[in-house]
Amino acid sequence: MKDHYDFSKGERGKFYAPDADFRLPVYLDEQVERYLAARADAKGVDLSDLVNELLKHEIEIIEAVK
Repeated sequence: MKDHYDFSKGERGKFYAPDADFRLPVYLDEQVERYLAARADAKGVDLSDLVNELLKHEIEIIEAVK
């Protein structure tokens, strides 16, 4: 690394987007990912759509038994 960097021509906030969505990465167990990827392919849907559908269903079940 350099001892000094010149930011005198820099523009503060140039890439800041207040309405940007921040998506947390979710890492699935390898076996789970393979299984769900195969199910998503069989249904003709994207893996993330299938996972969201399954999680929403789980949330409904959890909320129903509260």
